Amino acid sequence: MERLEFLRSQGVDEGLQRGVEEFCRCFAEEGPSDRVTRPEVLFYGREILEMAVAALLEGENLLLTGEKATGKNVLAETLAWLFERPAYTVSFHVNMGSAELIGTDTFRNNEVSLREGSVSRCARTGGFGILDEINMAKNDAVSVLHAALDDRRMIDVPGYDRIPLHPAARFIGTMNYGYAGTRELNEALVSRFLVIDMPMQNEETLKYLMDTMFPGMKEQAVQAFLGLYLDLQKKAAQAEISTKALDLRGLIGALRTVRAGLSPWQAVKMGIVNKCFDLYEREIVQDAAMTRIPMDWTKGDVF
Repeated sequence: MERLEFLRSQGVDEGLQRGVEEFCRCFAEEGPSDRVTRPEVLFYGREILEMAVAALLEGENLLLTGEKATGKNVLAETLAWLFERPAYTVSFHVNMGSAELIGTDTFRNNEVSLREGSVSRCARTGGFGILDEINMAKNDAVSVLHAALDDRRMIDVPGYDRIPLHPAARFIGTMNYGYAGTRELNEALVSRFLVIDMPMQNEETLKYLMDTMFPGMKEQAVQAFLGLYLDLQKKAAQAEISTKALDLRGLIGALRTVRAGLSPWQAVKMGIVNKCFDLYEREIVQDAAMTRIPMDWTKGDVF
């Protein structure tokens, strides 16, 4: 079984492995199978995996906090795959209200019925709800989350019957610090989660990512690109630059364009350098990139 082999390869506690196996056995074939998908990249990190798995096995909900590009969504998607549960992702924004989460009235077969939202569907089918950027939720949406995350495991829908949470249903929230439009979560909401503070990327985790996504990449290129990311991470931590250039998605996108035939330097400009709109900051990032990625490199130097 690939899921258990993955946990063994990470060195996860055997008791937790057995717990995941038993969970999957208990809820096999419950819920829509088309939403159970294997992520392109699986999360790497034994300690974090053990904390997350233990919490979910005991019916707890998780809140993943931390800086940008620490793998919060990767972990959430990995957990849904590990537990063989359908994943429902809700990306919060300032205009999202309770209707998008619970559902709205619709007219079917000459009668009014409820068209389910993501949270109510997740609760009914026993899915894993990924609540992305939960600290952007406004009060109307937070009131729904209070009910969904409560120990009573019951959502009251005005005008309809209660929606009981399926025994396998769990919710995993993610949040970044300091993004525009975010705010502090209130104590009542935070108390409904167990919180994992995600560590920053290091050489080991970045190497795992590169080897997984780009197995044919040359070692010198791997060291150059992960070195560039770590350099930018250090500069951001020291407040020399903002976190705009510290973009793991941008780095991966740049490498994909190199694989397609673009020159590495042009790819780095698109994926990292040009994301800095302040000219002074862009010069700092460009200088850092030039020390790692030679301008005369071609695709053959990377793959």
